[in-house]
Amino acid sequence: MVKVTVCIGSSCHLKGSRQLVERFQYLIKENKKDEQIELAGAFCMGKCASDGVSVTVDGDYFAVKPENADDFFRKQVLVRVGK
Repeated sequence: MVKVTVCIGSSCHLKGSRQLVERFQYLIKENKKDEQIELAGAFCMGKCASDGVSVTVDGDYFAVKPENADDFFRKQVLVRVGK
């Protein structure tokens, strides 16, 4: 199981965390990975100055912009579960 955690604190909310969560939900279903990917939210990861929404994938930190969600999901999430 791959765990994807998206910051939903106020700073990341302003950077588009809601859109990111909605897109990840869609991509998980579209790729039929409901049983292999756990999507969670967290309040403030302490990286508010980063250029993007704070996201961790199995503990690895990333700053992701909503417009890059699909590419990020493919390169950082799907590869961990095996396409």
